[in-house]
Amino acid sequence: MALSVAPAQGDDTAVSPDAPLLPEPASGDAPYRILVVEDDRAQALFAQSVLHGAGMQAEVVGNTESVLSAIQSHAPDLILMDLHPPGLDGMHLTAMIRQRPGMQMLPILLLSSDPDPERRFEVLDSGADDYLNKPIRPRHLVAAVSNRIRRARAQAASLSDSHGGPLLNNPETGLPTRRHLQQQLVDALFRREHGGLYFIEIGNALGLRERYGHATFERLMVQAGQRLADAMQPFLLARLNDNSFLALARGSDEEQLGSTAQALREQLSARPFIIRDDESAHLRGIVGFAALSQGLGDAGSALEAIERTALQARLLPSGIAGFDPRLTPRNDERLALLDGQLELAYQPIVAVAAGDNAQYQVQLRLRRPDGRLLTAAQAIPVAESAGRIADLDQQVMEHALGLLDQRRHATPPLHLFVPQSLHTLAHDAFVDWLAASLQQRRLDGNALVIDVRLPDALLHTVTLQQFCARAATSGVRFCLSDFEPGPEANALLAQLPFAFVRMAARYSSRNATAQAHDALRGALEAARQAKVQIIGQPSEDTQATAPTWLDGVDFIQRNRVQSAGSNLDFDFPNAVP
Repeated sequence: MALSVAPAQGDDTAVSPDAPLLPEPASGDAPYRILVVEDDRAQALFAQSVLHGAGMQAEVVGNTESVLSAIQSHAPDLILMDLHPPGLDGMHLTAMIRQRPGMQMLPILLLSSDPDPERRFEVLDSGADDYLNKPIRPRHLVAAVSNRIRRARAQAASLSDSHGGPLLNNPETGLPTRRHLQQQLVDALFRREHGGLYFIEIGNALGLRERYGHATFERLMVQAGQRLADAMQPFLLARLNDNSFLALARGSDEEQLGSTAQALREQLSARPFIIRDDESAHLRGIVGFAALSQGLGDAGSALEAIERTALQARLLPSGIAGFDPRLTPRNDERLALLDGQLELAYQPIVAVAAGDNAQYQVQLRLRRPDGRLLTAAQAIPVAESAGRIADLDQQVMEHALGLLDQRRHATPPLHLFVPQSLHTLAHDAFVDWLAASLQQRRLDGNALVIDVRLPDALLHTVTLQQFCARAATSGVRFCLSDFEPGPEANALLAQLPFAFVRMAARYSSRNATAQAHDALRGALEAARQAKVQIIGQPSEDTQATAPTWLDGVDFIQRNRVQSAGSNLDFDFPNAVP
């Protein structure tokens, strides 16, 4: 899709530096810098020439994958892009930009020819500053760009100190800036002061953003930051990124760090946050803390240590953890792959006979800052090798519980199959956290199905048996995926309380031999003898496999019925598997 700047008409032809459309920046001010995101070279060059003619500097990026790096290298005053560029959607890209440190105030203008008035609301809700209708005349384009940049610069200037130093407070939140707090941390560590460092994370950020939209989510985070800052007085608290905050208490009593962490968590959840007149939300937080005297090293090492401590706090019922220097991280460069935003997808699991439930398998996706989307098969091995799988699993599970809570009265009732790693289930703290989360939300555990793979289950049978025994008391059910019959697999079905099995992918091949079809019948028979319900994933070649599958399974999960998507709106009552 192109920016589609309208050809100049009448007095709009004055787009050269000799006759600028609007007053240029005041003498001594740097020229306005615009980053134009446009894949159509002709449109990009035309927009660039219009902006150049008004005395501005315009850089063009031809693909969305390069936008974040271009922002870092060009430091634009404003981003101008189409609503529907190839690759990453403009609203999605806007949301990703807003999550990057220091980019919350960067003006973003989106252009679209979509006549739907609701589209404007969606664009603004994604975090964009304005929505311009296409085609747009050169004079109007320059006016919109200039006004936004002029206001942004004036706001930044008014918030600088009288000596022209860096901002000490974020103009949007009123909190100390991240840079200012980090400078204070550097100074405190250099002076070997006593005190405390706290990492506070707001739970279920993905669910909150999906439910309320970006703009409302941002308001919630601003309110949460103000409440936490009040609780930390007289010490500093800054927003680190999307849903996390960092607090530094220089000179505080290190014996009281745990009590302060508890007070922060209680202050956050003590009162609901108002969403609108008839709706409010309770926020939950986790807190990791460390004493400055614990040998945290430099500021970078201290931040890494405190964030790692917060990851451990996620799995504790208290939601609070103190830094333990004996727990050293694995040095894995591939950990950088895990930087990004969770994007979960949901694939319907449809009953062969009419069913009374809406059942979906939750499928993990991870959106990288460069726009690439990692599948579970790409992200999970990296997370496991880097020791981050429990963190990733717990975020997915927390989001699933939030959905079940949000849709507790839905018709038909919602059931979610949530894949989890055996590395995660091996933590005693995880089952305690899961049970406490179900109880706090007053959720029926029967609506949650934990999905584990047969190869993992065979390697960690004892661990899985212990987990199932404890989680089953909350009503949670279990599914064994990638199932193939055999002495060990059949014994596993007999020993553990699986409610479902999902057949192995090799049975789904459209080129399966007669021997493979015989093996499929044997697998179905083994599952039936174990009295579990069977989920089939047949080939998309319905004619070749339908008789075998539909005669032997209880549910069908395949792209022909519906591929995994971001919505939970599948028509189960009228589905044809």
